[in-house]
Amino acid sequence: YAEAVGAESKADFVHKMGIVLKELRETRVCLRIIGGQKYLDDAALAPVLDECAQLVFIVSKSVKTAKENMEKEK
Repeated sequence: YAEAVGAESKADFVHKMGIVLKELRETRVCLRIIGGQKYLDDAALAPVLDECAQLVFIVSKSVKTAKENMEKEK
């Protein structure tokens, strides 16, 4: 995310935020694996999964908005 904040252009920002989104989705998969293997109990894992889901939502909306803004400028 810090790299996206320092992006050199709007297109670069969209690209880097896309990477953030991929990483969040990968993290969600890893958290599900951790839960499936019972490395953490559900009570400990649930808030982390919820936060990850919220971050996916926020970042995906940011990417969508940035893309829409780029299209408007064309």
